[in-house]
Amino acid sequence: MCDVIFEDNHLLVAVKPQNIPVQLDNSQDLDFLTMLKNYLIKTHNKPGKAYLGLVHRLDRPTGGVMVFAKTSKCAERLSSQIKDRKVEKIYFAVLSKTPVNRRGRLINYLKKDQRENKVNIVPQYEEGAKEAVLNYEVLETKGEKCLVRISLETGRSHQIRVQMAGINCPVVNDQKYGDENSKGNLALWSVEIKFSHPISQKTYMFRVPPPYDDSPWNEFNVAKYLLL
Repeated sequence: MCDVIFEDNHLLVAVKPQNIPVQLDNSQDLDFLTMLKNYLIKTHNKPGKAYLGLVHRLDRPTGGVMVFAKTSKCAERLSSQIKDRKVEKIYFAVLSKTPVNRRGRLINYLKKDQRENKVNIVPQYEEGAKEAVLNYEVLETKGEKCLVRISLETGRSHQIRVQMAGINCPVVNDQKYGDENSKGNLALWSVEIKFSHPISQKTYMFRVPPPYDDSPWNEFNVAKYLLL
């Protein structure tokens, strides 16, 4: 069942579950976009196929709030906002180590290895390198681990996971960029998204908490920081 938290004639906002792809990939597993299209067909008795524009992505193991466009015009306008860095995206993560600096801005250049489906930090002028920028703040610590708030300025594939691992503070349960033997869900969650409605121009903000009761989230007072 799809967890749709907002819908009008132009937009649909929903909570992506962890460990399912946003769109169809080589695994051929049921993807979130198809789930939401099926929701629209069933809910609105639409004949044939339903249109739903994918304007941003979350990694397969990452869950949280996403916005989709119900018309091509809205998809174009939302995509333009994202390109111009006018969409605010906030994530919470639990890191396996606490950064030396409790606040920071990370600027790296990333390049994806399509064959390995892995992203690497590379020199700025390497062919195919893309700038990746994020800001982080440590909210709470527990032993070596910490809860962090991350705001993205860019939206690169695997960006948060790669950049955090790049300062030797990988996200907990990140089998690709941290401990390959770890178990449990990746401790990374899309908590908030803020944007201008593509038709009304009204500012919309949606906030969805990570799974409080699951480890390692339950080691921190997550609810306290959702009010920031």
